[in-house]
Amino acid sequence: MPKLVIVESPAKAKTISKYLGRGYKVTASMGHVRDLPASQLGIDVDNGFAPKYITIKGKQKLVKELKAEAKKCDGVLLATDPDREGEAISWHLANILGLDPAAPNRVTFDEITKKGVKEGMAHPRAINIDLFNAQQARRELDRLVGYKLSPFLWRKVRRGLSAGRVQSVAVRLIRDRELEIENFKPDEYWNIDAALYPQTQSNSKNGFTARLAATADGKKLTVTNKEQADTIVAALDGKSYTISKLEKGKRRRQPAPPFITSTLQQDASRAFGFSATRTMRAAQTLYEGMDIAGHGTVGLITYMRTDSLRIAAEASAAAKQFIAGRWGDNYVCNTQRKWKSRSATAAQDAHEAIRPSMPELTPDEVDKSISGDTAKLYRLIWSRFMASQMADCIQDTVSVSITAGDYLFRASGFRVSFDGFTALYEESTDDKQKKETALPPLEEGQTLKLRSLTADQKFTQPPPLYTEATLIHALEENGIGRPSTYAPIITTIVDRGYVEKDQKKLKTTPLGQAVNTVMMEQFPNIVDVKFSADMEKKLDIIEAGKADWVQTIDDFYKGFAKSLEDAEKNMEGKRVKVEDIPTDEICEKCGRPMVIKSGRYGKFVACSGFPECRNAHPLVKDTGGICPECGGHMLVRKSAKGRIYYGCSNYPKCNFMTWDEPVPEKCPQCGQTLFKKKGQLYCAKEGCDFTKPIEKK
Repeated sequence: MPKLVIVESPAKAKTISKYLGRGYKVTASMGHVRDLPASQLGIDVDNGFAPKYITIKGKQKLVKELKAEAKKCDGVLLATDPDREGEAISWHLANILGLDPAAPNRVTFDEITKKGVKEGMAHPRAINIDLFNAQQARRELDRLVGYKLSPFLWRKVRRGLSAGRVQSVAVRLIRDRELEIENFKPDEYWNIDAALYPQTQSNSKNGFTARLAATADGKKLTVTNKEQADTIVAALDGKSYTISKLEKGKRRRQPAPPFITSTLQQDASRAFGFSATRTMRAAQTLYEGMDIAGHGTVGLITYMRTDSLRIAAEASAAAKQFIAGRWGDNYVCNTQRKWKSRSATAAQDAHEAIRPSMPELTPDEVDKSISGDTAKLYRLIWSRFMASQMADCIQDTVSVSITAGDYLFRASGFRVSFDGFTALYEESTDDKQKKETALPPLEEGQTLKLRSLTADQKFTQPPPLYTEATLIHALEENGIGRPSTYAPIITTIVDRGYVEKDQKKLKTTPLGQAVNTVMMEQFPNIVDVKFSADMEKKLDIIEAGKADWVQTIDDFYKGFAKSLEDAEKNMEGKRVKVEDIPTDEICEKCGRPMVIKSGRYGKFVACSGFPECRNAHPLVKDTGGICPECGGHMLVRKSAKGRIYYGCSNYPKCNFMTWDEPVPEKCPQCGQTLFKKKGQLYCAKEGCDFTKPIEKK
């Protein structure tokens, strides 16, 4: 009889089955099979926080089939994902199937390749109880907070609300950033720039810009008003510009490390506009296996939930061999690089960084078999990993100090002497840094010609609103959540209506602000960043087998229960009002202003006279564009999957819709609205073929 191997998903089952052959039957649990009941707390607070696990609704038939299969097979191996959640699924499966959790019936695969599967199967082990307890503790903590706080929010804010231990911290971070921006007081400053070029040049083609930095004696100078700027500009009139100091050197740039979960989500957001959930969905598919011409079904990347930067020596060697063959030996990094984790708590070192399972399998080859999100993400992962094994980029740097009268200007630049890893990959960033440019050949003592001297007024800028990428970075830096939780955190706070996306920016809604205010005032520990980070560390200690999970929950619950009791007293007879957003629209039924309200299913427009007047309608945003088919208004709409599209206001009479954004500019040929697509504007009016490229700013 074959052995039964249970994994989470059918895709993973298909891939692994190919490698194991006839002696094994591989089936899927379809994720978790047991959990705490949805309709009750499911935790016996008075008796050691004993959980009451039940079979998840709709999984009864599956559980019955798994039991039947187990009886027909010669043993069971639990091959769920190699993390806390995977360990918990295996523990519950063992419990359901009557397996001994101390027996060697647990196998894990860091990569779903022939080698990775064979390696995992060769080293079965017992279920890691400490790992399971860490997951169990997290689940109970989240349940206790959510189940106890939600009814409170129902009574004090609005029915249907819910709270979360980690999600509430994320909302607080977003709101704190908004308040920081609102309270920001800009400081005025002036940049004084000299456009210069060597006297030997007949024109300014080889020119460069130097910025005022100090007085001639080297004292740092900050220009804070127009009067000061004008005085300096006047003082520089007619002055000669001489290079007083020139320094040459070499600078080495190291490549970024391979991806971990958070950096993958951040880079995919910057590069492709992917949400964290979308990124993880594509990564899961790549990990579980895809059909690649010439290779069959193969897992293309290693496990994608990790905060470790460790790379297997074998993978590094394979990458370097490929690099030498593709670019030459001088492009190979001849040392074993080690990177320090940026995470406040790097716990998941059991897994490597995210890398291609077969470095020699290039994106170009893979693109012949896959497309869309998975193809884009594979190229990103492959390029980042390969670059991490390549030689440094070497730059020849030059910096000059230029004296003019009583003032000192500075400029710097570089030339690439060896491109190294930049031949393949450049890390994306959220910072819009001033780019250095190459300077012309210069010498100390050389006199320069002045093309222009400009003084530009500037103001210090507040920090930007969070995006998904920067919020994930903040969560990681502060030790909030874990690789497996970043995507669900953002999805949850958006779905609950606490946060909304405006383009890529994350903003709290009036509802989110109201809930955050209550949480800050009544449950400061729950939304405290340090408190939450410390709780994550405690979960890591449980995972390491150095703390009792029940004691950890008990310590938390004592303080939480007291806070809940105090909050009930503090807010007795009180209710928090969620501010409505005013509009210019007037109710056609009673003449009062219409306002934007937030409900369980999103925003809508309603009469401010509610409940006396119950006039309401869906909230739609008019783009200002005109439908090319019927002349109706083009409205912003959202698909069932949350994707933005544009449709005619006369729907269903007019079915015109497009994914392409309308722009204010009108067609010069027919006067209709233009639409934006792939770097160009076009007219959608039938019979009009006007197009033009979008001008780059």
